Amino acid sequence: MTERTALYAEHLAAGAKMVDFHGWDMPLHYGSQVEEHHVVRKVAGMFDVSHMTVVDIDGSEAGDWLRWLLANDVAKLERPGRALYSAMLNDEGGTLDDLIVYRRDGSWRLVVNSATREADLAWMGSKLRGDVTLTERPDLAMIAVQGPAAFLRAAAWLGDTAEAVQGLKPFGFLEHGDRFIARTGYTGEDGFEVILPAKAAAVAWQALLAADIAPAGLGARDTLRLEAGLNLYGQDMDETATPLESNLAWTVAWKPAERDFIGRGALTQQRERGVPRWLVGVKLEVRGVLRRGQQLYYDGRMVGELTSGAFSPTLGAGIGLARIAADVDAAELEVDMRGKALPVSRVKLPFVRRGERV
Repeated sequence: MTERTALYAEHLAAGAKMVDFHGWDMPLHYGSQVEEHHVVRKVAGMFDVSHMTVVDIDGSEAGDWLRWLLANDVAKLERPGRALYSAMLNDEGGTLDDLIVYRRDGSWRLVVNSATREADLAWMGSKLRGDVTLTERPDLAMIAVQGPAAFLRAAAWLGDTAEAVQGLKPFGFLEHGDRFIARTGYTGEDGFEVILPAKAAAVAWQALLAADIAPAGLGARDTLRLEAGLNLYGQDMDETATPLESNLAWTVAWKPAERDFIGRGALTQQRERGVPRWLVGVKLEVRGVLRRGQQLYYDGRMVGELTSGAFSPTLGAGIGLARIAADVDAAELEVDMRGKALPVSRVKLPFVRRGERV
């Protein structure tokens, strides 16, 4: 039995094609995935991301606990109203999940992936220590508004907070009434994400729709995040890969040296030995679509495989993320596509930044 977000009826009314996404009925698209992609890149679109799991962290030792639980260091968040991105690791340095942690006034908030909800909650529960409490918030919904015109079109709905929200730096957030609004997203575009009571979600959705912000589904969300070079948990990273192997070394806070965090020992050993494989961007140099699982070759040797792949609407080409052996520094590789060796080029990520090819 799949679960439904508070916006399920809104999706049906908009003609969405619904699919089972990790146990949730979610919109794949509302007619054209490519059109939704372009709308977000050129104007503004919105996504129902209420399937994500919101967890509130309270207690006098919550900050210290999060410094131990996560690879990034929440001590960087010197004041409320700021957030950061981090991996949560197991003892071997494998990635259990990637998440955003927000520092509130006197407490903390995490947003974790829906696919890892049960495992994340079980893991965090097993690691509790000191004065720390976890509270899952299924009573909340979440909408992402993304695109270069996101703030212009959402201004009326944002009301008195419009100027303040637009003035936030990336990963800044504010709370106003029952709205929790953050300058975050998963598309590589400007915009914001709002967490609000599930009972208020449909009214908010309709107001944003009336402001000519188009709904977009999972399909466009995937091609947008791939163009932006953003990892998808379960494909580009998982328990078998460390952040150092997943293009996420920048999320590991090594300093201060005395801070211990789960997985630090394993990551330190890997860094000292040398990381055996990298996550890189690749672009297909002929017509075609790259897909997850396709193998990559260099000089006749299989050196890795695609973890994500799709056709890029912005570039008009096949693109992907691939994990390859670290001893391969060649710029040109080959992909095995149904028995044919086709040329691919390694590309510095992201493929697209703010609507423009990089």
